[in-house]
Amino acid sequence: MSRPTILLDYPVLDCPDPIALAQFYAGVLGWDLVRSEEDWAVVQGQGERRLAFQLAPGFETVDWPTDGVGAHLDLVVDDMDAAQHWVLDLGADLVEDATHDPGFRVFRDPAGHYFCLCRRDQ
Repeated sequence: MSRPTILLDYPVLDCPDPIALAQFYAGVLGWDLVRSEEDWAVVQGQGERRLAFQLAPGFETVDWPTDGVGAHLDLVVDDMDAAQHWVLDLGADLVEDATHDPGFRVFRDPAGHYFCLCRRDQ
């Protein structure tokens, strides 16, 4: 049997407020909010790059490192300090004890998902 066509469409983050979280990531990434409904929102960047947000009324955040992280987003940046300032101004929280590696920093988005800013040269 040959492998059928299976393609990754886009990652989906569960959250209590899809529109608010989509607006956060649209601001972080400079992407457009292309779909905005009470239970589903999508942001899109260049080409087919998209990220979706799905209503999950019972959504609970995890506590790193106790509960692990599960999946997270790595966002590549050229200027770590400028990017950190940007995401903090948009509502992210810096995870102070996450790492001692200067090549990346760990944050939580407004819904509590973890994401990393990673220097491009790493």
